[in-house]
Amino acid sequence: MRLKIVQVGEAVLRTQARPLTRQEVTSDEITRLVDDMRETMYDAPGVGLAAPQVGLPLQLAVIEDREDFLKAIPPAELSEKERTPVPFHVIINPKIEIVGDDTAQFFEGCLSLSGFSALVPRSRQVRVTYWNEHGEEKSVLAAGWYARILQHEIDHLHGTLYIDKMRPRSFTSVENFARSWKTKTISEIVDDLKC
Repeated sequence: MRLKIVQVGEAVLRTQARPLTRQEVTSDEITRLVDDMRETMYDAPGVGLAAPQVGLPLQLAVIEDREDFLKAIPPAELSEKERTPVPFHVIINPKIEIVGDDTAQFFEGCLSLSGFSALVPRSRQVRVTYWNEHGEEKSVLAAGWYARILQHEIDHLHGTLYIDKMRPRSFTSVENFARSWKTKTISEIVDDLKC
């Protein structure tokens, strides 16, 4: 079932989500929620969706950067963003650790800020420990775009949106980004906007 994605201004997007117990994780209710969130993310379309985005203050998110999303992106851009397919997975009660000092900034959007985008600096590499949908503990060392997705979704679980971390002068509608910035490099955009 497709769920309603709440938009910026809804209190749940600014709330610290609560952890789930192992018993909750394997419940029929959470299993259904994961399935519904996956369908909602696909329909949106997006690469991640956190429970607060569907109105539930729970520490749960679904992530998948599908190969068919990447086909329309030029190889040079995929390389620059270090973007490769990420298989579907569920992260519950995640703990994130920044690895190293390297950062990268790219335009980022959000299903809860529909129609907008901005440059967001993020750590290039992170380690995340979490439970999967079976309550099993997992750990992943992620770099590039995958690390960005994880940081973005985990921020949602703490009531943080990308607009809290963005370069304010770069905030733009998706239409204006396509018209004015899509063909420029990040360094050209930063120079032009003086951000």
